[in-house]
Amino acid sequence: MENQVLTPHVYWAQRHRELYLRVELSDVQSAAWWSPSLALEAWPSEFVFAEALRGNPAISITENVLHFKAQGHGAKGDNVYEFHLEFLDLVKPELVYKLTQRQVNITVQKKVSQWWERLTKQEKRPLFLAPDFDRWLDESDAEMELRAKEEERLNKLRIESQGSPETLASLKKGYLFMYNLVQFLGFSWIFVNMTVRFLILGKGNVIFVESFYDTFHTVADMMYFCQMLAVVEAINAAIGVTKSSVIPSLFQLLGRNFILFIVFGTMEEMQNKAVVFFVFYIWSTAEILRYPFYMLSCIDMDWKVLTWLRYTMWIPLYPLGCLAEAVSVIQSIPIFNETGRFSFTLPYPVKIKVRFSFFLQIYLIILFLGLYINFRHLYKQRRRRFGQKKKKIH
Repeated sequence: MENQVLTPHVYWAQRHRELYLRVELSDVQSAAWWSPSLALEAWPSEFVFAEALRGNPAISITENVLHFKAQGHGAKGDNVYEFHLEFLDLVKPELVYKLTQRQVNITVQKKVSQWWERLTKQEKRPLFLAPDFDRWLDESDAEMELRAKEEERLNKLRIESQGSPETLASLKKGYLFMYNLVQFLGFSWIFVNMTVRFLILGKGNVIFVESFYDTFHTVADMMYFCQMLAVVEAINAAIGVTKSSVIPSLFQLLGRNFILFIVFGTMEEMQNKAVVFFVFYIWSTAEILRYPFYMLSCIDMDWKVLTWLRYTMWIPLYPLGCLAEAVSVIQSIPIFNETGRFSFTLPYPVKIKVRFSFFLQIYLIILFLGLYINFRHLYKQRRRRFGQKKKKIH
């Protein structure tokens, strides 16, 4: 006796791009009953049986018609259930389905992203078909959901193009490591060059004197490079790449570059003075301790000896450096007065000559103000790093 064709309950919902069908059929199992002959009897010869031959359920789309056949537990008990749906508009032949213990979920892609007034081509809704109110949305709500998904997709693409937070952090660490390495090598070259000239070449009195007075012509090019590159350090602090304070970094950068490019760089008479040796030597000594500490911090390493030197050696070096810079400014004042370089006369009717030495005197005040700001900043850093020693209570 031929079995009666049973139809399961099917619930549907849609979005602009997709159709969702929920087939109320539980315990859908692998179909031992299924065979190509049954498929040929059930559907047209044009049907592709790839899914059917795999077993239960047999679901496919051909000529815009969804074919479903499966064995499971439905309204009429454990039986074979099937249905066919001809869609209102064109859909893609590929579909996705998922089996659960209680139902079969099917997702079909529309060929054109648009809202359908109904699911089937026939105006009268099949008796087994009903709206899936768990997933049902009005067209306006579906449009809002679609926009939200599109925004999420664009945000994801933006994040992928910019790189993940871990990748950005690695790139930042690599960039800072290379910057500090280059600065360390540059100042190390200056420090070693000056030390060798002072200790090894300074055996004779004449060469000993030259080791002081020929400093600028020996290491000036490298010092120019390092100090111009130090602009990056102030920019990093300003844009938040590093946690350094902007004002102390800017004070040190402008102060050193003023001494290097204006006081030493523009006056040949200053380039042959011994004070150049002391200024350059103190600068390079401070930096060959500071930049290796920053390099190790980029790779999360802490060498206690270097850390102690970084937060301690500035105590004598910064005042000595400030003193050497002040001496160089004081020595340059009569030279600037004599040459008249950078001096100017105010226009009529004032006609007062303003000497550059006036600005040098103002700079001396700013120099010691900058020393106070940097000293205070570094002291706070040292106190945070090592903590305040508690007084013993006797």
